[in-house]
Amino acid sequence: MTVICRFAPSPTGRLHVGNVRTALMNWLFVREKRGKFILRIDDTDIVRSTDAYELGIKEDLNWLGMGWDYTFNQSKRFSRYKALAENLKKDGLLYPCYETSEELDRQRKLQRVQGKPPVYNRAGLELTNAQKLAFENAGRKPHWRFKLSGETVNWNDMVRGNQSVDTSSLSDPVLIRGDGTFLYTLPSVVDDIDENITHVIRGEDHVTNSGAQIEVFKALSDRIPIFAHTPLLVGKDGKGLSKRLGSLSMEQLKSQGLEPLAICSLLSKIGTSDSIEPRFSMSVLSSEFSFSKIGRAPARFDDTELEMLNGKFLTDLPYENIKPKLLELGITDSKDFWELIRNNILKINEAVLWYDIIFKEVQGQINASDKDFCFGAAEMLPSDITDNTWLEWTNELKVKYNRKGRDLFMPLRQALTGLNKGPEMAKLIILLGSDKAKARLKNFSA
Repeated sequence: MTVICRFAPSPTGRLHVGNVRTALMNWLFVREKRGKFILRIDDTDIVRSTDAYELGIKEDLNWLGMGWDYTFNQSKRFSRYKALAENLKKDGLLYPCYETSEELDRQRKLQRVQGKPPVYNRAGLELTNAQKLAFENAGRKPHWRFKLSGETVNWNDMVRGNQSVDTSSLSDPVLIRGDGTFLYTLPSVVDDIDENITHVIRGEDHVTNSGAQIEVFKALSDRIPIFAHTPLLVGKDGKGLSKRLGSLSMEQLKSQGLEPLAICSLLSKIGTSDSIEPRFSMSVLSSEFSFSKIGRAPARFDDTELEMLNGKFLTDLPYENIKPKLLELGITDSKDFWELIRNNILKINEAVLWYDIIFKEVQGQINASDKDFCFGAAEMLPSDITDNTWLEWTNELKVKYNRKGRDLFMPLRQALTGLNKGPEMAKLIILLGSDKAKARLKNFSA
């Protein structure tokens, strides 16, 4: 059997860490099984869906390294959905209901007061043709519900193990709205059947939905896909990420200078038994993927952890891979420069700060009480700077000015870089050069 999975985003916004993690689970599983990855654009909501968002989703996936084997839009398949909906109507499995949202809300409230579960009472099944006609003449348009069996649906989930949903505890799901537009369930099931989807991999918030969807599958096909419901993604505080998803979009993370492989490394490993370390190719991530490694607790996403992982990714990346990134930032080829600053940045665009500090005009920031010391240090700095200059120079300054530790080194760092911390000064001063170093030691802002 060829494994076929799909990722089905709605083009109503850009991809964020939550749906990227779902996409990753599908993509990594498919690639590990040498299967087929389908990108399905769920654009049945014509009002909210846009071409710009669809293009953005595709750009995000390509940037992350998750190419697809085939893509299609649900908006091109309405005739197919209508045809199968008619079949369900003929079989008595799709029936019209005329209640307004206010009437349904009152029904649910009454059921709760009576201690009953707020499940639709199936009044639509009892309507006579005359009653339906009266509703139609009054201007009401029906919404269409799928008639559940009332039996228990069982399946073996690849993450959660044996699962069961008692469909008698569920309301018959609405598949078609009163305006004739389709809700998610019917188009999704029809597409999964037509595209021979073998595995449906998604968040555990869909577990209950799966009970109803499996019955729709059974009504339309003799084949049901295998399900895998993964724990949801939460913040480091254990709370949902819904209020922060805009700031955690791939568009935002990319603009912040985060690396796609660092993002994929974190999202594919949190909530699993694998170590959270940078991986340097998507093929490595796919070879390591297994549902047996996924725990049952929510996966905690921490953007600080992502930044630290991103920094480690950059540090461990060979210079040949870093060089093109530096050139894109306008930083000319300098392996010595990269070796100097690599441990002091978390994002590649932070390299610009250090490039400007070393190679452009910078005014140091030191205390006024260190003015004479810095002037004297400039006079004692040799014209030719070697690997030994920093040690020999600071030893001489230590003796002459009776300074040591922070009192000795901090004024020099502040004068030469304008900052309180940074790369190793013994190497930095070599790139800085004697003339520039002397000028900064004598020209600073107190």
